[in-house]
Amino acid sequence: MDAIDRKIVVLLQEDASLSLAQIAHRVGLSQSPCWKRIQRLEKTGVILKRVALISPESIGVGLSVFVSIETGDHSSAWLAKFAQTVTAMPEVMEFHRMAGDIDYMLRVAVPDMQAYDAFYKRLIDTMPLKNVTSRFSMERVKSTTAYPLPVEQRGPAAGKKKL
Repeated sequence: MDAIDRKIVVLLQEDASLSLAQIAHRVGLSQSPCWKRIQRLEKTGVILKRVALISPESIGVGLSVFVSIETGDHSSAWLAKFAQTVTAMPEVMEFHRMAGDIDYMLRVAVPDMQAYDAFYKRLIDTMPLKNVTSRFSMERVKSTTAYPLPVEQRGPAAGKKKL
């Protein structure tokens, strides 16, 4: 990725509804080469998809729960079955395999404590788990989907960051 690709990615992370003309103008290209770059970024997997971000509270799923899971079984067969089961649960927004003292971390979105309790019961009924710990978010202080991009460095001014 060169500097123009980085600018395109930054713009699309901020607002994927920008028109091609707006993006091209902001990065200093005409529309055709800009479109080709966007298509290449999609084809190479830099841009996975473009979505609308929704306020969870506005649709009634404002309770965020971080669920730490420890298991006694670390086989690939167990993980495959567990991953298939958990990814099918619509409340699970994120599912991570972790390094350290816990094995898996889930971010779950539910309407309230009663809905989380129902989710929890379904989760522990799926497979044998050693330990499940739930942490409830009291306030979302920061939430972003925009990744920081590494700064391109070259030439004698390589020590100076620019985008």
